[in-house]
Amino acid sequence: MPRLSVIIPARQEPFLGQTIADVLAKRREDTEVIAVLDGAWPVTPIPDHPALQLLHSQTVRGQRASVNDAARLSRATYLMKLDAHCMVDEGFDVKLMAACDGDWTVIPRMYNLHAFDWACQTCGERTYQGPKPDECRLCHGVLHERHMVWQPRLHRRTDFARFDRALHFQYWRQYEKRPEATPDIADVLCSVGACWFQTRQRFLDLGGLDEGHGSWGQVGVEVACKAWLSGGRQVVNKTTWFSHLFRTQAGFSFPYPMDVRAQEAARVYSRRLWLERGWPQAVRPFQWMLDHFAPVPDWENACVAA
Repeated sequence: MPRLSVIIPARQEPFLGQTIADVLAKRREDTEVIAVLDGAWPVTPIPDHPALQLLHSQTVRGQRASVNDAARLSRATYLMKLDAHCMVDEGFDVKLMAACDGDWTVIPRMYNLHAFDWACQTCGERTYQGPKPDECRLCHGVLHERHMVWQPRLHRRTDFARFDRALHFQYWRQYEKRPEATPDIADVLCSVGACWFQTRQRFLDLGGLDEGHGSWGQVGVEVACKAWLSGGRQVVNKTTWFSHLFRTQAGFSFPYPMDVRAQEAARVYSRRLWLERGWPQAVRPFQWMLDHFAPVPDWENACVAA
C-alpha cells in the first residue's frame, strides 16, 4: 500500500497535468496521486503512470466531495490535499512524514508560483502570467504563446495566517516576529487551504470535509478549526514547501463560473458551525484557540461561547 496519497481535486484545471507530473517527479517515498476529475475530463491529456489514479465524476460534486471520495478510495497511512495548480519541493513526502504526530495537521511553507509567461510571437517580449495580452506593449503584436516557467517566487512566502471575526482568511506576517514562530515546526492558526497533510484515519475520524458548507470555500478555516478543537495541533513545516498559483485578476481566475452566493453561504455556514452551534466533536472551545494564539488581530477582548 502507498504510504501517502496526494489528493488533487480538479475541475477543468489547465495545470492539472503539470501538477501531477511535478508531484510524481519530486516524491521520494511510496507516494501515489489520486486526481479527481470533477464533472469534466482533463483539459489536456494526462499520461498513464503506475502511481496515478484518476477518479472521474460525471456530474460536478465540488471540491469537498471530491476530496472525501478520494480519501475513502485511498488505503495510505497519510493524506495530502493539493490544489491542481501547484509545485512541490524535492522529497516533500519524506519531509512531511518525518514530522507529523498522529493528531497533527501539517501545512508546508507556501510560496507563490510563477507558472508561465506570455511570449509575443513577433518580438519575443514576455508578459508575466495573467490574462492573455491583447497586444504586445513593445511592438503591439497581437499573437502570444504561453511559455511555462513553473518556479516558486521565493520572495513571496507565507508561513502564518489567521482568520478575522467574520472567519475570512487573512495573512499574518506579524506573527513571524514572535519567539514561538521561530522553530522549523511552529503552530499556525489558519492556512489558505490549498495544501494540508495529516493521517488518513484522523481525517476520516473528524468527518472528512463538511459538505454542508457546499462545494467550495472556507476549507482552510474548517481544517484549522478541526485540528485545534479536536484536541490536536496544526503546524507549519518550514523544512519543505509547496508553491501555489494565485489567479486573482479579471480574466485570470477560476476556469469555471463561481457563484458568489454559494461562497457567502459557505461563510455563513462556517460562522454558525464554529461560533454559534459549536462543532459536536470539539473537546476544546473556540475561545481556547484564540487564547492559544493571543493576541489575534480583530479578536482583542473577544469572548466566544461555542
